Amino acid sequence: MIRAEGLLRRYPGFELAVEALELPAGRFVTVIGPSGAGKSTLLRLLAGLEAPDAGTIERRGRVVFLDQDRTVLERSVLANATFGLELAGVPRREAERRVRPWLERVGLAGRLRQPAQLLSGGERARLALVRALATEPDVLLLDEPTQALDPGNVALAEALLREAHAQGRALVLVTHNLYQARRLGEETWFLLGGRLEEASPSERLFTRPERETTRAYVAGEMVY
Repeated sequence: MIRAEGLLRRYPGFELAVEALELPAGRFVTVIGPSGAGKSTLLRLLAGLEAPDAGTIERRGRVVFLDQDRTVLERSVLANATFGLELAGVPRREAERRVRPWLERVGLAGRLRQPAQLLSGGERARLALVRALATEPDVLLLDEPTQALDPGNVALAEALLREAHAQGRALVLVTHNLYQARRLGEETWFLLGGRLEEASPSERLFTRPERETTRAYVAGEMVY
């Protein structure tokens, strides 16, 4: 679904350089690495929200990006949930019909008419995830979607992501939670210092990594 070659993105004091990577259809990839390694930058490049300074990115299918900000619009919870579908041309009533089951599952069905700005941080995170999943993308790129959620809501979010994967969607999930990365990812990418240090099946990366830097990171020996 996504193939990139020769990626280069420069900022003052930082450079992301990735020779090649590929996200096949239906693959669930988790992305790990310390803060400042380039994980969010890579996700924005793959989503097309930023242009690389060099290199190419080929995308097939509809790509949706969910960032860390969990932005809500100045409208109701229901109108926020239907926003992505309406942008895609789905009539409002049909969009509302589609999102109501999602909102029920994440515990927001009783707050449909409430202004979304009044939601807590965790509720906003659940709403943002519903808005993304309801559009039924081919590829879903997620930047720390469960950050600051309590364990129950983390489990709920992970269940929704597993369901999306089971339906054949490709997912790329950036997370600092190594247990989550291993739990969810079929494949894991480890970024360090703006470089793709290692990419391999998740179980192998966490138990038999090829590089010493990967072993040190997943063992908690690498301190920043």
